[in-house]
Amino acid sequence: MKSLVLLLCLARLWGCHSAPHGPGLIYRQPNCDDPETEEAALVAVDYINQNLPWGYKHTLNQIDEVKVWPQPFGEMFEIEIDTLETTCHVLDPTPVAGCRVRQLKEHAVEGDCDFQLLKVNGKFSVEYAKCDSSPDSAEDVRKVCRDCPLLAPLNDTRVVHAAEAAVTAFNAQNNGSNFQLEEISRAQLVPLPPSTYVEFTISGTDCVAKEATEAANCNLLAKKQYGFCKATLNEKLGGEEVAVTCTVFQTQPATSQPQPEGANEAVPTPVVDADAPASYPVGASGPLPTGSPIYAHVLAAAPPVVPIHSSHYDLRHLFMGVVSLRSPSGEALHPRKTRSVVQPSVGAAAGPVVPPCPGRVRHFKV
Repeated sequence: MKSLVLLLCLARLWGCHSAPHGPGLIYRQPNCDDPETEEAALVAVDYINQNLPWGYKHTLNQIDEVKVWPQPFGEMFEIEIDTLETTCHVLDPTPVAGCRVRQLKEHAVEGDCDFQLLKVNGKFSVEYAKCDSSPDSAEDVRKVCRDCPLLAPLNDTRVVHAAEAAVTAFNAQNNGSNFQLEEISRAQLVPLPPSTYVEFTISGTDCVAKEATEAANCNLLAKKQYGFCKATLNEKLGGEEVAVTCTVFQTQPATSQPQPEGANEAVPTPVVDADAPASYPVGASGPLPTGSPIYAHVLAAAPPVVPIHSSHYDLRHLFMGVVSLRSPSGEALHPRKTRSVVQPSVGAAAGPVVPPCPGRVRHFKV
C-alpha cells in the first residue's frame, strides 16, 4: 500500500513539472543551420536590403537563435541573426549573393538583428524587425592591418571636399549628363601618403556635363539615374590630385511595398519616392535626413535623427523594433517584453549533445 501511495505521489510530481505553465506558450527550437531556419534568415536579410534607402547591402553571417511558435494559421519564427556589410551599395542592382563581403582590414561593419517572420503555406512574411549595426573596433582592425585607415565621419570637412572634388573631376571627363553629389556613403583618411578615400553616389541631371556651368540651374532627371563612385584625393605640394571611377546604373522601375488588407485604414502610409535614396547634405551643419521606410505587415514608427558625426549608416535608424500586428502569444508585442515560456523537453541522447544554436559562421566574426 505504501508503495502504491509513493508511486502516485511521484506521478503527480512528474505531471506538475511536465505540464505547460500556460496555454499557447510552447515553442519548438530547430537547429540554427536547418534549411528552414536558413530560409527564414535569408528572407530577413532580403527585407533589410529592400528597405535600405542608403548605405550598403548586408549579407547573412550567422544565425544566433531561433524559436518557432504555433499560430492559428501557420507558424511564427523568432530569429536572431548577424549580418556583414558588403561592398555593394543599395542602389546597385547586383543580387547580394554576388556582392563581396567587406573584409576586416577594410574596417568591416556588422549588423545585429531580431526578426519575427510568419510562415503560412510555405511562405515567409516579416512581422517585426529590429536591427543595429556597428563598425569593427579600431583595436581589431589594427590586429589584422597595423597601417590600414579607419572609417571617418561622413560630415568631416576633408571628406565632403574630396567628394565634391571627385564629382567635378568625373563631370569633366564625362561626355553624358552632368551629375550631382547624392550621398556620401563611406570615407577613410589615409595618413601616408596624406589622402582621403571616399565612396559616394551621384544622380544625373538634365544638363550636359561639358556644357554645365552652373549646377544650380540643372534639374534632376524625371526618370532618375544614379551612379556609385570611389575616389581618392591625394594632397601634394602645390595642389591636389583626384582619381575617381564611377559606375552608372540602369534606371530601375519603382516597386511598391506590399501592405496587409486594411492597413491603410489603421495607419496612414507615408508617401515615399521608391527611386530616391536619402541624400547626405553636402556641407550641411544640421542632422542627416531620415527616410520613412514602408514596412510590410508592421506599424512603422518615425526613425530618429541620424548623428551627423556617424561614420556609417546604422541599421537602427531604419529597423527599430516596430510593433507587429501579431505576436506568438496572440498579444500585442512590445520590444524587450519578457514572456514566460516552456522549453520543450529534450530526450537524452548517447554521446555529447550538440547545441542547436548558434549556427555556423559563414564569413568571419567581428
